[in-house]
Amino acid sequence: MEKAWWQKSTIYQIYPRSFNDSNGDGIGDLEGIIAKLDYLQLLGIDIIWLSPVYQSPNDDNGYDISNYYDIMSDFGTMDDMERLIEETKKRDIHIMMDLVINHTSDEHHWFKESRKSKDNPYRDYYIWRESENGPPSDITSVFSGSAWEWDGQTDEYYFHLFSKKQPDLNLHNPEVREHLYKMMNFWLSKGVSGFRMDVIDLIGKEVDENVLTDGPKLHDYLQEMNEKVLSRYPTVTVGETPSATTETAQLYTGKGRNELDMVFTFQHMSLDERAGEGKWALKELDFTELKKVLSTWQTSLFQKGWNSLYWNNHDQPRIVSRWGNDQEYRVESAKMLATVLHMMQGTPFIYQGEEIGMTNIDWDDITRYRDIESINYFNEKKTEGVPEQEIMQSIRTKGRDNARTPFQWNDDAHGGFTNGVPWIEVNANYHEINALEAMGNQDSIFYHYQKLIALRKRLDIVVYGEYELLLEDHPEIMAYTRTWEEQTLLVVANFYGGNPDFKLPETVDDARSTLIISNYSDTRERPSEIHTLRPYEAVVYLIEKQPNN
Repeated sequence: MEKAWWQKSTIYQIYPRSFNDSNGDGIGDLEGIIAKLDYLQLLGIDIIWLSPVYQSPNDDNGYDISNYYDIMSDFGTMDDMERLIEETKKRDIHIMMDLVINHTSDEHHWFKESRKSKDNPYRDYYIWRESENGPPSDITSVFSGSAWEWDGQTDEYYFHLFSKKQPDLNLHNPEVREHLYKMMNFWLSKGVSGFRMDVIDLIGKEVDENVLTDGPKLHDYLQEMNEKVLSRYPTVTVGETPSATTETAQLYTGKGRNELDMVFTFQHMSLDERAGEGKWALKELDFTELKKVLSTWQTSLFQKGWNSLYWNNHDQPRIVSRWGNDQEYRVESAKMLATVLHMMQGTPFIYQGEEIGMTNIDWDDITRYRDIESINYFNEKKTEGVPEQEIMQSIRTKGRDNARTPFQWNDDAHGGFTNGVPWIEVNANYHEINALEAMGNQDSIFYHYQKLIALRKRLDIVVYGEYELLLEDHPEIMAYTRTWEEQTLLVVANFYGGNPDFKLPETVDDARSTLIISNYSDTRERPSEIHTLRPYEAVVYLIEKQPNN
């Protein structure tokens, strides 16, 4: 198997606005990140995925970029960014920038020029259409309403799949692509090590044919990007691809395809919503289906591509509240969920605060929320007459602000995030849940993550072993093996708060087994002698092959 430097790595996502505020303005910044690099080094992570810090009017928290070559003043200066790159290198930590090239801000120079006249040289940098009878099509924005916005200056509509202040770029224009490649080279030459590519499966869209994802030119553009930029540096890349299947993931990440290193699948993230109704339509997690989806991705990409492994990010609610138990079993369920994920094949992603078990917020008042998606959803459903209590239940469960409340560093005011007034409230449980408390307790979630990260570095079987699902139909237990050379890794985890019985298949020969990590402090006997699990228990054994007699 071809091996790459980032395959043993663990990636940590920083959402700068909410990570650490150094100057008391209530907004996290680059200086604040620099101040916490020793914390990240202690955790053991290898790569920081840095959510957007580019110049932006901040309509969508930085994903609306007005200048790719400058830093948003909220976060600091280019000098601060260069010092962050320098300080991470001292600690053998790489930086993965967030790359947003599906759209820009409407305040970007290109769009300002584009809307001036129909014959402006920048007109074709965006997607404009004439229409005398309302929007040119019924395509809707991810953030509610039509994806077409009327612009009276030239009497045409422009296309925006997200906010109306985020007009979509036209990547079918080769000049646009060349500008973007130049920008990517600029950042790589500064010393960043790669890119997380925002909604990258949209860049080949054909709006007139109503083809948004997986457009016919998508893979051509990614291969061109690789040739002109990525192949020139020792990069790591991951694409945000909500539409990806295991088949298309092999196209994105397959050996010799020269596109991306890995992609984010969304299939497991939609298993607690009613099919076809979107993220806000809540239902109970289908656990058996979750096992099936995770396992399909593990087996389908084995030696054909590469997986990203994640439960959390800036767009998802906190996993310990979502599929764990954030009350009486918060520590155990957070460790269990981490164990199940980190022992799979792929590159694990940790979202800030996940490693200390931060939880969802519990706010009933929409005025306390800051996310444009949640606010638009609330207003739209109120107009439709949906009861406010029902709307707020969906937002509390799935809203993106769950992930965006400030990092809880200690039990000082505002969790030690800022000396000022935070841009969004800190979760009220910061007195009990914070990094200082976690680092002072050797049984904390933090040190469990530290051990998982270290195991990936130490054991090739975690990185390269072949996956097999066990107990496929068990309603409460996730169990699987990883096999590599003369070793087997056995993972057994209870996803729920009961004490389920189970029996491992006889094919699991554990006579020479060693417990390498558990989320309970006391050790367990050989796995074949365990017939029940405690609430949210997870155990991992390394089994050596029996010598021939």
